[in-house]
Amino acid sequence: MIAYPAAAAKRAAPPVLFAERWIDGTDGAEPATQVQALDADTYVIRQSVKTNFEAPFLYLIFGRDKVLLIDSGAEGGRIRPAVDRLIADWLVANKRSEIPLIVAHSHSHGDHIAGDAAFRDRPGTTVVGLKPVDVATFFGIGKWPEEIGRFDLGGRVLRVLPTPGHQAAAIMVYDPRLKILLSGDTLYPGRLYVPVNFVGDNRASVDRLAAFAARHPIRAVLGAHIEMTRTPSRDYGHEAPTHPDEHRLELGAGSIGELQAGLKAKLDVPDAPQVHDDFIIYPVAARAE
Repeated sequence: MIAYPAAAAKRAAPPVLFAERWIDGTDGAEPATQVQALDADTYVIRQSVKTNFEAPFLYLIFGRDKVLLIDSGAEGGRIRPAVDRLIADWLVANKRSEIPLIVAHSHSHGDHIAGDAAFRDRPGTTVVGLKPVDVATFFGIGKWPEEIGRFDLGGRVLRVLPTPGHQAAAIMVYDPRLKILLSGDTLYPGRLYVPVNFVGDNRASVDRLAAFAARHPIRAVLGAHIEMTRTPSRDYGHEAPTHPDEHRLELGAGSIGELQAGLKAKLDVPDAPQVHDDFIIYPVAARAE
């Protein structure tokens, strides 16, 4: 295990964006999902760790013309009812009868796509494919991974950043309205798994991300999991059934630079983690993609 000098004390803390404590498995009666709103058009859904140890976070973003769901959850999740309820409530509040739904993914690992089947027969719904070419084509990214996509929900234009490394089809989504970066599994308070054969790809992706962050204001980075405790550098055990004293979901923009600096290390030995206060860069054995 490699300890890394943390810059946490020098970084500005991100704002607190959520009024409630996230469900964390410590309440035996917790629901299958929890929803918290960032505003009237933006919702964060957490899948309960009681349904799957991954306990992923999903994001539902409304524009005037369409709504985007980022990730469909892990095996055992019941995500579609929560999404259907949020869309139905939004339609009533906006005096609308329908809005098309796009289901996309931060990347194509199973804990982010397991709920896709529940959406395939949903009227007015498009499920984006899982390969880099599918993602690039849908979001109009002409040169993958160097080009940044532009996706207009109708009065709300998101930027789609290819970030292969953790997985070949990985993306991040930047919302200029709220100045938030949805960072998937590439950056979150947890173990950032990087296959040793894709360290170079991940390094290049985070270099491009850092250049983007230097040009765009970022209030908070919101990832797809929480695997760290509030104690600096301390994570939960793999497949932990509860997450007491959980780290906040929000990371500050300074975490991007810290990740970029950490990735400059060689990182060619699987299972030799580089430990930071708020995340752990974790090389793993080579993967196909």
